[in-house]
Amino acid sequence: MKVTAIIDDNTIAEAIAYSKANSITEALKVALVAYISQQKLIELGKKIKHNPLQFSKNAEEIRALNQAR
Repeated sequence: MKVTAIIDDNTIAEAIAYSKANSITEALKVALVAYISQQKLIELGKKIKHNPLQFSKNAEEIRALNQAR
């Protein structure tokens, strides 16, 4: 998809530097993928906070199972 965006030169320069990209397009792709991943992790964290993971065994039981292998 072709997009036209007005973005400050310093922001673009920083994005290229941090992403080690060779082009503006590549830097924006890296930034967008990183942002989307971060947002997904935030959503997952909220879900886990409201509905914590529950395990059927405690650490000692799991350790014993692993050692028995």
